[in-house]
Amino acid sequence: MSENNVGSKVSIFLVGLGIGALVGILFAPKSGEETRDYLSSKADEGRDYAQRKARELRERAEDLIERSKEIMARQKEGVTAAVEAGKDAYKREAKAS
Repeated sequence: MSENNVGSKVSIFLVGLGIGALVGILFAPKSGEETRDYLSSKADEGRDYAQRKARELRERAEDLIERSKEIMARQKEGVTAAVEAGKDAYKREAKAS
């Protein structure tokens, strides 16, 4: 995943959160204190959600990096084995000639 894409999604989420808070304040049928408490709890929920998603993305990225390393190690082993086989074949052919 690209960092710009994740950053863009987080930015959109935060803008939406701000707009929602503003609309909530303007059209709230509750008292000011109740509205502030409600908005504060929703902001906390939004922060927790963003942190949870960031943690999940980080874990997925770490997993992908680890799998990539394993694949590269296997590929390296395969190439090394092929090079050795080529050298052995060349030596056998050189001796037979």
